[in-house]
Amino acid sequence: MYSIFLQAAPGGGNPLSSFLPFLVIIAVMYFFFFRPQMKKQKEEKNFSASVAKGNRVVTGSGIHGKILEVGETYVILESENSRIKVEKSALSKELSAQYLPKEDKK
Repeated sequence: MYSIFLQAAPGGGNPLSSFLPFLVIIAVMYFFFFRPQMKKQKEEKNFSASVAKGNRVVTGSGIHGKILEVGETYVILESENSRIKVEKSALSKELSAQYLPKEDKK
């Protein structure tokens, strides 16, 4: 009964051809899933390393603020009339370009 599963493929074809679909699936997963994720992580790391005092940013939770102080792993944001200490990794994106005066946006 189990000998059916252990028999070689009929015709004695190339064993590489039976693994080719698996290799194609792995390649597709790499290019469509893993590579873009690694690129996004690299961009986020560069962003959090490049934040500077005076930049306007938004956190992942939606808090908008201006950076008052930059530490090694944290930043202090001024939001309305309060100051908040958050981790650099919590910053989502920079909004400084949106706050420029209209004549400077060219």
